[in-house]
Amino acid sequence: MKHLRILTVTTSLCLMVAFGVAHSARVRADSTDPVQSNSVGIDGTVKGHPPTVGARITFPSNGQSFTTLPVKVGGTCSGDVLVKLFKNGIFGGSAQCTNGTFSLSIDLFFGKNDLTAKVYDALDQVGPDSNIVSVTFIPTGFNNSGPRVSLTSDYAKRGANPGDLLSWPIILSGGTGPYAISVDWGDGTIELISRSFDGQLDISHKYAKPGVYTVIIKVTDANGESAFLQLVAVANGALAQDNQSNNASAANTKTVVLWWPLIVAAVLVIFSFWLGSMNKLVSLRKQAEKRIQY
Repeated sequence: MKHLRILTVTTSLCLMVAFGVAHSARVRADSTDPVQSNSVGIDGTVKGHPPTVGARITFPSNGQSFTTLPVKVGGTCSGDVLVKLFKNGIFGGSAQCTNGTFSLSIDLFFGKNDLTAKVYDALDQVGPDSNIVSVTFIPTGFNNSGPRVSLTSDYAKRGANPGDLLSWPIILSGGTGPYAISVDWGDGTIELISRSFDGQLDISHKYAKPGVYTVIIKVTDANGESAFLQLVAVANGALAQDNQSNNASAANTKTVVLWWPLIVAAVLVIFSFWLGSMNKLVSLRKQAEKRIQY
């Protein structure tokens, strides 16, 4: 009986272990979130190396002169980087590197303009400077009545979720008011703004769909002089949890059950019942033998 009790306890423990292992295997297979309940995680961003390959301006050519605006500037780049163009060290526009090239329209200062392109990765780490291309801008019929109109911004790239308001501060300077401003948001929407004086103004827009959009701003002053600024807007969009995504998640769920502990436990259960039956038969036989002796 003592051996029977030990075997019964052992069998119960094996069953508990077997079901525990099988349940644990199922939880690990079904879980799509590495952070389980009652756990503590640490989340952070580890910066990698900044871009090692800079952009190269291939057009316009060095020493070229212009009499009208805007001027198309482009060249080569590497990777998923943002290209910012500077004229005489002042930000003049931005474009996303696409398929190894970039292109944008800019205006120029009167006289000489040294053009330089800088590349920035997703963590806003800057790479090497491009080559310097010097061009000259002298408009037809230019009169030196004061600084010509210009546009710039402290932000080359901004983003918001679709349906959320994307606000962008723009700096308008020079020229003669009033000013007529047009903003092409890159999604088919063109906004017209009238402004009496220069200074900072905020433009805003709501994108309907996620994407990367080229924003082109043009201003014309009372003298007919124009300035241009090209920027990059991102409608990143929050991931929606709908029935389709939930069904897809359920379809990808795999249940893994480890059968060998269950098989071992089943064998032990059968063996314990057999041993119990044998022990009972032996006990009955001994009792019968005692009755015969008496």
